[in-house]
Amino acid sequence: MLKSWKLKEVVLMSLFAIVFGIVYLLFVHISNIWAGVIGPLAYEWMFGIWFIVSIICMYIIRKPGAAVLSESMAAAIEVLLGNAVGPRLLLSGIIQGLGAEAAFAVTGYKHFNLAVLMLAGAGSAIFSFVYGYFISGYAALDPSFVALMFTLRVLSGMIIAGIGGKYLTDGLLATGSLRGYAIARADKGDAGV
Repeated sequence: MLKSWKLKEVVLMSLFAIVFGIVYLLFVHISNIWAGVIGPLAYEWMFGIWFIVSIICMYIIRKPGAAVLSESMAAAIEVLLGNAVGPRLLLSGIIQGLGAEAAFAVTGYKHFNLAVLMLAGAGSAIFSFVYGYFISGYAALDPSFVALMFTLRVLSGMIIAGIGGKYLTDGLLATGSLRGYAIARADKGDAGV
């Protein structure tokens, strides 16, 4: 998978994985506080933050595997930093990354506009929700509550990961720091909204 990758792409993806591994762990604590205020739905509103690195890395690098690898690496960093979930989090990272990767694969890795980035955020949300449904026992909950959880998670993935990932990456692109990456060489029509 990485044969066609340049060293600078691997390094950039690794740096993002480290940064977002730290951010992810920070947001576990923020989510716990938020859940203390509004209850368990708090996590669903914020889930998009845990999908964002896959979208940012794919948006910049634009090569198969960028989403799943970056999300998996960020999960590994989070585990190493002491996330209480432990090694099971590695599987969560892989599943979330596969959800985003699926959206880009459907387009043949050729389109990286806002709609595709939002679809990738939704893909991460759907894949993670299905996994969580079986691991966390959502079947015991009221179906209308489960539907609300699902809806909030998908919206969070689309807005925080999809729109937020595009916004953050476009800001970074504007600084000139992403020259030499696929995003900088992309057609203006595909890189825009």
